[in-house]
Amino acid sequence: MPPLKSNKILVIKHGALGDILQAMDAFASIREAHAGAHLAVLTTPPFADFLRDAPYFDAVLIDPRAPFYRLDAWWQVRRILRAGWGRIYDLQGTARTARYLRYFLRGMEVEFIGKATAKGDFSGMNNCDRLLAIIGEAGVQSRTANLDWLGAGTGTAAWAGKKMAGTAAWAGKKMAGLDLPHPYAVLVAGCSPAKPSKRWAAQNYGALAKALLAEGITPVLVGTRYDAEVGAEICAIEPAVMSLIGDTNLAQLADVLRGAAAVIGNDTGPVFLGAKLDVPTLMLMGRDTDAVKSAPIGKRAMWLRADVIDSITPEAVLEKLAPLK
Repeated sequence: MPPLKSNKILVIKHGALGDILQAMDAFASIREAHAGAHLAVLTTPPFADFLRDAPYFDAVLIDPRAPFYRLDAWWQVRRILRAGWGRIYDLQGTARTARYLRYFLRGMEVEFIGKATAKGDFSGMNNCDRLLAIIGEAGVQSRTANLDWLGAGTGTAAWAGKKMAGTAAWAGKKMAGLDLPHPYAVLVAGCSPAKPSKRWAAQNYGALAKALLAEGITPVLVGTRYDAEVGAEICAIEPAVMSLIGDTNLAQLADVLRGAAAVIGNDTGPVFLGAKLDVPTLMLMGRDTDAVKSAPIGKRAMWLRADVIDSITPEAVLEKLAPLK
């Protein structure tokens, strides 16, 4: 790679969680390509701590993605973008970040690598591979990210003695670290509140939970507080389900996923994380998800898709999981 005008490199990646995880290989590749550089990432507040813990960046900068009338916030982003970077990698590739190039970087001597400047045709590619292909045009060789830094016991101390929330069957029980009852399967029944159509119905998860219990596998729900309602519905259908909804940060979630016999869930961040950790993972998709672009990447990852997501049966899920075990 030819030398740059500055040893400062900026990566733009906003989120959501699934998008961040699909960019992990690109992060690792850029870090190795610029091993001696000062590498910063411009992201949104929900992912700042996560990316500070990652081994790829020397600094985490905040983009509030403010509406057009928040001139103060736009000025702040402009100031960041014009801070003397030798190269900017736009891994977000949206109309917003294209405007950053058009309006904020006009007249600046900086290489801008992203969808807005790419020469290749990246249609029909998985999102992870598309990002690697785009940065590959700038001479960055592809690397696979290692997520050993995430979790691996880092969150267990905060769990010691924690009472289990949720079902009556688990009320009063205490966790010793993350010592979950093995074998267990993780169910990810929620998704972005803005996309409820991506959810497989609670009744289906309840039926799947009953089938797993019949095989001696404990179903464990994970998710954020926004998933509490669907979690309660599933626990009402099958009270033996264990719910960790709202009780994990990302490090703890990674620990939970690593120990699972399988991860089954909707098109949402924790499912991408399970796949990236090479846990047997099955994503359930409806018409809102393009499997070519958004299928989870991992050695043991698979997916099921139907235009009407609830036409996927629990029996089909179990059949698809069989070769993953």
